[in-house]
Amino acid sequence: MRHRLRIFAASCLLPLLIGPALAQGYPTRAIRMIVPISVGSVTDVAARLTAQELQARLGQTVIVV
Repeated sequence: MRHRLRIFAASCLLPLLIGPALAQGYPTRAIRMIVPISVGSVTDVAARLTAQELQARLGQTVIVV
């Protein structure tokens, strides 16, 4: 019974702790997109095209590694 009470209390308090995290500006620094495939492959090209689109939409630097 105590276990359920603790879970209930935690679930009630969780939204209060998340509020300050949502107030932060995102993204505040460059975004790194890690592509574990060799350079020049189809996946790498798709990741670089996606990075360009993200950069245009977010207004933040996106680096493909």
